[in-house]
Amino acid sequence: MKKIIITGMAAALFVGCMAPQNNTERGAVNGAVLGGVLGGIIGHNKGRKTAEGAAIGALGGALLGGAVGNAQDKKNGTKAPQP
Repeated sequence: MKKIIITGMAAALFVGCMAPQNNTERGAVNGAVLGGVLGGIIGHNKGRKTAEGAAIGALGGALLGGAVGNAQDKKNGTKAPQP
């Protein structure tokens, strides 16, 4: 269990430093990482498959985080950064 949490935290740290992102992208990435970690923990504690819980949590977290970030971008008038 500790390995999953440490891996998730390390992934969030590295992904957050990759490139400038708008709130939609940042929210989706952060939501996926947090949702994956929490889903894995919940799946493990409920006696189900940890990987299945992590995958469902990551998908749900990415969708929710992206939606919240998109709302912030629309409110602030932020556009996606140009490559």
